[in-house]
Amino acid sequence: MVIKDTIQGLFIYLTIAAYAAAFVTMVLGRRRTGNLLFVAGFLAAVLAYVYRWYDVRHVPLQNLFEVFLFLGVACYPISWFSGRVLRIGGPWADALIGAIVLFPAGFVFHAEPMQLPPALQSWLFAPHVMVYMLAYVFMAKAMFQAIAQLAGHGPAVGATGLAPEPATYELIAIGFPLLTLGLILGSWWGKLAWGNYWGWDPKEMWSLASWLVYVGYFHWRYMFGTKRPAANSLWALAGMAVIVITLLWVNLSRLFPGLHSYAT
Repeated sequence: MVIKDTIQGLFIYLTIAAYAAAFVTMVLGRRRTGNLLFVAGFLAAVLAYVYRWYDVRHVPLQNLFEVFLFLGVACYPISWFSGRVLRIGGPWADALIGAIVLFPAGFVFHAEPMQLPPALQSWLFAPHVMVYMLAYVFMAKAMFQAIAQLAGHGPAVGATGLAPEPATYELIAIGFPLLTLGLILGSWWGKLAWGNYWGWDPKEMWSLASWLVYVGYFHWRYMFGTKRPAANSLWALAGMAVIVITLLWVNLSRLFPGLHSYAT
């Protein structure tokens, strides 16, 4: 476990605490207090990210510490968008997602500043990573809706709009174009940096695998609609499982050495 006794570490731990408290208070029915805690956590996460940006002098998306820090920032805006625009509730789940994704940044990954290698000094670097991380948050939110559907629940705690199955579909329908854009930008970046659009790198292959699982989800739902909601939800859970493999196992395991691996 890596404890960060720095100003940035303080912001991260304040964010985790606020997100966790928001989750608990919303589940207990104190939605207003929970929302205030969620906003407070988001502001602390923004301060942590801005501090990191100032410290490293480039967009902080280079390593898993910075990636999970960005995920912690993205949870509240996506939660707000989902509630206001998509009519999808469950902010308690979004606060829980925020606390979970910030835990590795706060306690697992080292935060020593690193110089950007030449391959990452491209204008495609930041948008490529950002769209993937935004997609992952949407898919994580869809996962909670799918779990709610499988558990036989109605709309998630605090929800005022869509039921879990259509909410899962709406969230994946937004996350999937972001996954697609991430693949396209990564391919373009690969061509500029290494001369090939596709290098058969393990991370590339697992990213494609997650994309294909969601293609399968859309095909299945097109064929059967909402007649088999449990199967629809299982597709959504399978997609998130492959995303976790892509983000963590492929990056950290020595079984998958490649250009994207952080195992060494």
